[in-house]
Amino acid sequence: MSDNDRSEEDVGPVANESLPQEYHSDQEQAGQSGAPVTTSQIKAPSRTIRDLFNPPRNLAAIRQLLFEVADKIELHTHEFNLYWPYVDNVWVRQHRAGSDKSGRYKTDYYACRLQRPTYTPKAVDKVRPEGTPTRKKQIREGGKCHMKLKVVRYEGGYQGVTIAQLGDKTEHLHDLDTMDRIKRTTVLMDIARSEVMNGYMPASVYTVMSEDEEKLVAAGGRHLKREDVRNASQAWRQQHKEPLRVHEGYRYDHGNGIVRQNGTISLAQAVTASHVVDSALVYFSDLPPNTLTFPLENRAFLEPYLPRKDATINDDGLPHVTLTYATSMDSSLSLAPGIQTHLSGPHSKAMTHFLRSRHDAILVGVRTALADDPALNCRLEGAGGYGGLGWEGQPRPVVIDPAGRWLLTPQTRVIRTVSEGKGKAPWIIMAPGFAIDPNRVEMLKYYGGKHLGLTDYDNKWRLRWEAILKALAAEGVRSVMIEGGGMIINELLSPQQSHLVSSVIVTVAPTYLGRGGVTVSPAPSQDGFGRPQPVLRFKDVRWQSFGEDAVMCARIPGGEGPARSQTFGPPAVSRPVSFFNSTIEAQNSLQRRIPMPEPPGP
Repeated sequence: MSDNDRSEEDVGPVANESLPQEYHSDQEQAGQSGAPVTTSQIKAPSRTIRDLFNPPRNLAAIRQLLFEVADKIELHTHEFNLYWPYVDNVWVRQHRAGSDKSGRYKTDYYACRLQRPTYTPKAVDKVRPEGTPTRKKQIREGGKCHMKLKVVRYEGGYQGVTIAQLGDKTEHLHDLDTMDRIKRTTVLMDIARSEVMNGYMPASVYTVMSEDEEKLVAAGGRHLKREDVRNASQAWRQQHKEPLRVHEGYRYDHGNGIVRQNGTISLAQAVTASHVVDSALVYFSDLPPNTLTFPLENRAFLEPYLPRKDATINDDGLPHVTLTYATSMDSSLSLAPGIQTHLSGPHSKAMTHFLRSRHDAILVGVRTALADDPALNCRLEGAGGYGGLGWEGQPRPVVIDPAGRWLLTPQTRVIRTVSEGKGKAPWIIMAPGFAIDPNRVEMLKYYGGKHLGLTDYDNKWRLRWEAILKALAAEGVRSVMIEGGGMIINELLSPQQSHLVSSVIVTVAPTYLGRGGVTVSPAPSQDGFGRPQPVLRFKDVRWQSFGEDAVMCARIPGGEGPARSQTFGPPAVSRPVSFFNSTIEAQNSLQRRIPMPEPPGP
């Protein structure tokens, strides 16, 4: 900055500067009453210089994520409030559609800022109040990008925000740097204004903000200028005539502007050092104590048997299915029915949570839910609630409960997990027609879950597995991890159902549980002459040790798709139906059922 650049602009109000957008409406309101902008009309900044030098975690990557919105993004409300102001130079709210009948869902619609039509300043600007500067409006080319977003806020048993694309324009016609060049974010302007309101010259504030270039760029400030600092603070400087100063440890150097004095550290270094000695320690201290880690070198062994990250529903409408469980040396899952039994060691337990992070849903039967009261979430480091963003890596719990025996309460572990922001609410698959307290249905909705009613049964009046999987696929589930219990595992390993399974991952613990437990042993099979034969032999088998446990990965012959699907009874089209909106067909089907005291479920 030259000597001519350092003028009274840096030590007091400026007569002919343009106001920032956020103050324009306040200035007009003051002008209508013939009075200048008052201090009470100036919005107090919500951020300080510390927010620039100690930014939110992974700021640059998350800004890019919120710019592209390539896939649906789910964030906790506090995460949305933290990161969204860093991209408000990109997205402009068009209108608010309001909330649904429950009042829990509130929808906003956003569009790219460059969707606005090109603005051409008028030849003669309207008369402005005395003492109010004329706003310097520039021509900004518009109509260049038509990308839109739908942002839904949910406030119930948990608080979250879902961001998704709207319309057929799936990507911007420009990059994020273009928007950073056109307009500054609210965060940067807030920081600049707060420093000036603390009594510092705009030139000094600009120098300090520019010292840590990496953090400034991450916050969207690659194109920040001294004029931006002046614009952000102009309304306040109009009301305060006292001289401004440079930051401590800095001085004005003729021909070079504001520079740091010899022998002093930068303010960026001082703020960062005062905030934390080792940022890695802060990261780990923020993680819940039960967070698990799974080494990268162990993941390669599992990768061929897991769904691809871009997995899709196959041609038969079925998702990828991974059957996984832990067993003892005598093929037992538990010591006795209804008794929770821990078999996996710490290494294989971490592996299980890694598997959960790679699937859209995790499925268990009602007996497992009743016996274990499981959280059905992922506790792997990097998953949502465990150092990750939103619900990233958290599977959707699915419980098969045809007769509605699982009594959920706010104290149920899976519901507590939802309240803590560490997992998703369950979907419960039921047989429509069974009585259930409406309050239970409403409570599940309150926490973000729901009931799915199915009407497809086999010849034993049990819900058909193909119908269950197709119903999940219809809800957008592309991959499901089935963990048990024993009845479900034995059914899916039978010749009638095994074709539905894409891969099998079994943990074998070095222990015997003894007789009387729940075992993995499918029903016997016979050939055409009535002679016993093996039920199943895996293929593509691989073994690896995880601590004291042995893990087997395998595939099932013919399990690549539903081509060998065996149907019991008349064919039917699978569809999920609302529990309280069962179709006439469902009711008629239930009336034709063989009377039973309680229909068995998987």
